[in-house]
Parts: sequence; C-alpha cells; structure tokens
Amino acid sequence: MLAFLSKRIALLAFTMLVVSALVFAAFEFTPGQVARKVLGPFATQNQVDILNEKMGLNRPVIVRYSEWLGNTLTGDLGFSTLYKTEVNSIIWDRLGNTLLLAGTAFAVIVPLSIILGIAAGMREGSILDRSISVGSIVTTSVPEFASGVFLASIFVIWLGWLPGTSSLDTGAGWSLWQQLILPVTVMVLYDLGYVVRMVRASMVEVMTRPYIRTAVLKGLSFRAVIMKHALRNAMIAPFTVILLQINYLITGVVVVEAVFAYPGFGRMLLEAALSQDVAVVEAAALFAVLVSVSTQIAGDLGYMMLNPRIRFS
Repeated sequence: MLAFLSKRIALLAFTMLVVSALVFAAFEFTPGQVARKVLGPFATQNQVDILNEKMGLNRPVIVRYSEWLGNTLTGDLGFSTLYKTEVNSIIWDRLGNTLLLAGTAFAVIVPLSIILGIAAGMREGSILDRSISVGSIVTTSVPEFASGVFLASIFVIWLGWLPGTSSLDTGAGWSLWQQLILPVTVMVLYDLGYVVRMVRASMVEVMTRPYIRTAVLKGLSFRAVIMKHALRNAMIAPFTVILLQINYLITGVVVVEAVFAYPGFGRMLLEAALSQDVAVVEAAALFAVLVSVSTQIAGDLGYMMLNPRIRFS
C-alpha cells in the first residue's frame, strides 16, 4: 500500500511538472506579446519595451520558467493583469465559491444516483428500470447551457420564483440558497444520469452472480440479499466513477458558472484565458491537474480497500 501510494504521489508531481511546462510554453509561443496584450493595441513600442523590462519578459524562457516554478512552489502565484491583484487573493476566493456549489451538487448526486441505480439494477428489464434508464440518458444528453436556459425561462421569467443570476450577493433580496438552486439543479441533471447508469450496470452484473442465487435458494429475503450480499459488491466499480465526478464539479463547470454569472473557479479561468492573463491560467491549470490526479489516487485507494482481491494482490 505504501509503495503504491509513493508511486502515485511521484506520478502526481511529474504530471504537474509536465503540465506546468506545457502551459508556460503555450503562452510563450502564442502570437502577440504579453506586454502588448496588457497595454492594449494603442500603446507605443517604447511603453511595451518598458513593461517587458519591468516584467522580465526579455530574459531567456528557461530562466523565466525556472523562476516562475520556484515562486509557485513557495506559494507565490504571481500578479493578475486582469483583476489587478495578486493571484492568491482571487483564486482562493473563487475556489471557495466553486467548492460551495460543487459540494452542494455532490451531496445531491451521490445518494440520489445510488438509490436510483440500485432500484433499476435490482429488477433488470422492469418498467422502473426502463424509466430510470431512459431518464438518465435524456438528462445526460441535454447540454448544460440548454438546460440552464430552459430552467431559467420557467422559474425566472415565467414564474419569477428564482433569481436569474447567482452572484452570491444577498443585497438584491435573494437568499444564498435561492441563488444556488438553478446552477445546482443543472449540474445534478447533467451528471446524475451518468453515475446512475454506472451504478445500475454494476448492480445488474452483481445480481447475476452465483452467490446471489445461492443466497436466494437458501431462503434469505430479497431485502437481506440486497443489503448483505449485493450492495457492497455492486458499489466497488462505481466508487471510482463517483470520485471522478469531483473533478468535473470543481474544474469543469465553466458553462454553468458562465450561464448564471456565478463567481467561481471555472468562470475565472474562462475570463483569464480570454484576457490572456497568464498568471491566473497557469495557476488554475496546475490546480485542475492536482484535483484530477488526486481524485484518481483516492479512487484507486478506495477501490483497493473495497476489493480484497486487488488489495492482497
């Protein structure tokens, strides 16, 4: 276990190093000077040269990359040209907002997907199974921006029950939980169907195993068979899938945050990329990789704990 964890942590460090170099190189070789993008098209060449000198952009690439990497390791993420402040002062605030949104959605997705997936998988081919399967496919197939606009048209424009934006500002008369309802609902609808189908497929497979038939022939009630024998084994495969949804909920909700003007991590990354804010994009990319690889490591460890065959091998 310790050797496995050490290898995974080493892989995480190597992956982040490679990503940092690729992101830095991508901005370095993007057409147009950073100083020119900061000052605008009407700045004189002398002003551009002065800013290049001030920002150290006239030094060799490897020197600037090494300096940036060293500063990042010490917690200095640089200065944001878009938000006119230190990256540390903006990224953690936006990340906290996204964690609130993602945590709320995750708390809904996990229990609901497990319940629906198990209910569908217990009786394969039944009306309940077909209804849940079709509903899962439909909700997953609808893009986030489409469901967001559709729900806003009903609950914001037609009924007037909810706010159209989620700026987390309670001064407009809308409480915090009211502002979270629509973006959380869109995220749940989009992500729930995929997890439900994974749980259902695993449950269907487990229900055909010989030990399930043996338990039934021994006279155990259907409830006892499900709770004592089928449920734990059915959750082994979906466990990793569920953990991987954390990556989407934190770093992949750009569309949802843009539609509802939510001040989160994804929207910050989009705005920074459009404005060529190098420092913010580089810091956000590293954090996205950290979340992605960390959830994979956690999923592998959880899979090993749930499956004795993998753990002992």
